[in-house]
Parts: sequence; C-alpha cells; structure tokens
Amino acid sequence: MKNRWLFALIIAALFAFAGYAVFFIAPDEATMHAIQRIFYFHASSGWAAMEGTGIVFFANVAYLRKRQPKWDWLAVSAVEVSLAFWSVVLVTGPIWAHPVWGIWWAWDWRLTLTLVLWILYVCYLVLRTLVADPERRAAVSAIFGIFVFLGVPLDYLSIRIFRTQHPQPVLFGGPNSGLDPTMVKVFFSCSALMTLLMILLVIERYRLERLRYEAEEMRLVIEERAETKSQNREMQRRTALGG
Repeated sequence: MKNRWLFALIIAALFAFAGYAVFFIAPDEATMHAIQRIFYFHASSGWAAMEGTGIVFFANVAYLRKRQPKWDWLAVSAVEVSLAFWSVVLVTGPIWAHPVWGIWWAWDWRLTLTLVLWILYVCYLVLRTLVADPERRAAVSAIFGIFVFLGVPLDYLSIRIFRTQHPQPVLFGGPNSGLDPTMVKVFFSCSALMTLLMILLVIERYRLERLRYEAEEMRLVIEERAETKSQNREMQRRTALGG
C-alpha cells in the first residue's frame, strides 16, 4: 500500500514539473506559438494509449494460449486505461486544430483511424457485457481485441504512408522534420510521465478486476452452499414425513 501511494505521489510531483517545463522551459513555436504547447500532452497521451493497447494485445494472446483469468483481467484493465488516453487525444486534438486549421475536425486518415480505434475499444467493453459465461467472455474478448489491435500500427503509420492534414512526424520523420532540442527533452519527459501514469492506472484497475472476480467466485460459492443446504432440508423434511 505504501509503495503504491509513493508511486502516485512521485507521478503527481512529476506532473507538476512537466507542466512547468511545458509552459516555461520549452521554447515558443515560431508559427503556432502558445497553442502548440498542447502538443506535449496530446502526443504523449497518444503514446501512452498505444502502449496500453500493446498491453491489451499481449494479454489477449496470453489468455488464448494459457486460458488463465489473470490475463483477461489485465486485458480489460488496459483497455479501460487506454480508452482514457485515447479520449484525451481526441479532445486535445480539436482544441489544437481549431486555431491552426480553422476547423475542429478533418476526416483525414490519422483522425479517422484514431476515432475508429476509440469506438472499437468501446465495443470491446460493450461486448463483455453481452456474454455471461466468464471463460467464453474472456475468449471472445481476446479474439476481438487482437483484431482491433491490427489498426493500431496503421494509425501510427498513417501520417507516413498517406497524405493527411495532420502534422507530419516531428520525431523519426524525414530530413526536414525535427524539434528544437529543448522541445525534444520536454516531449520525452512528458511521454515518460504518461507511460508511468498509464502503468499505475493499469495496476490499480487490475487489482480492482481481480477483487471483482474473487467477489464473484465467493458469491457463487455462497449461493451453491445455500442451495445445497436448502436441498438437504427438503430431503430431511420429506424423510421425516415419510417416517
């Protein structure tokens, strides 16, 4: 418990430093100026979302191979956390785009694929509510989750392989891409922070899912024992009447 609280406090302190770095250390962008600073949270949230979906994919594959409930717990936990980060991306993107493009939304490859992924992961969670049997629910979810993950690499590569209105890569891009060295440091600091936050949230959500599973198992055991006792009483009553 203490380690978890310490981890959370460290992340909170790092968030405070990241906010200071974004607004007071990172230099002003020449064309977009202040609105560009949302990039550090927008893009780093995107990284964390994709890392989270990587965890989902790994857990889905592991469940289909080993059929152990813990992998299903990890998968659904990572889906919910990833959805939170995808939501940040979809909210901050239009806020950034409107002053720059003059519109809130453009149906280009990157934006559309990101929205489709968000919808599909929501469908993943909805699908789980439609299947009552835990083992079948986990298996169906795992298959669907693996299928959805196929869109994640395409989303990442979309601004490299398609012509889009979305800004071109500023990291690992072409010869004319790149950020000011200080911007790079601030961006990677924010990305590392978002990754740590994602890990913390997945851990906490995993604990909750495990407790939910254990509570459900206890409920089923109690109901089974209650039913057995009821049947025994009924047999004793009939035996007494017959005697």
